[in-house]
Amino acid sequence: MRTLILVVCILGAALAMRDQSIAVKGQLLCGNKPASNVRIKLWEEDSGPDPDDLLEAGYTDGDGRFQLQGGEAELTPIDPVFKVYHDCDDGIKPGSRKVKFILPKSYITAGKVPKKVFDIGVLNLETIFPKEERELFISRKRRDDDWDD
Repeated sequence: MRTLILVVCILGAALAMRDQSIAVKGQLLCGNKPASNVRIKLWEEDSGPDPDDLLEAGYTDGDGRFQLQGGEAELTPIDPVFKVYHDCDDGIKPGSRKVKFILPKSYITAGKVPKKVFDIGVLNLETIFPKEERELFISRKRRDDDWDD
């Protein structure tokens, strides 16, 4: 009986999981110039024992423009964040500046493909953002590499 209850609970949880997705686009500048080849990542952050999920990663194009999208199956609404790793206005300090933006939940859509895109606008990376961090260990992977690390 106990095994049957456990199986029913596991099946119920699996059926309650729902696909959710989000997309973000924008442009990054460093002063009055495009911030090209800046590393960017779209994450789904989790609290507790569930690890954070990388939804998509890439680099800005020659004009500093980008668009990322991704999704995850979760019981509760996903917590999407957009992270930028850059060296704009950074002098000779080691590592990269790391900035995190929490994306609005109103842009989360049901399904594996986002139905709308959050336009974060034009961001000047010379800005000192609140709670900015540093990443000292930098992956040198580029666009076409595997992002499973």
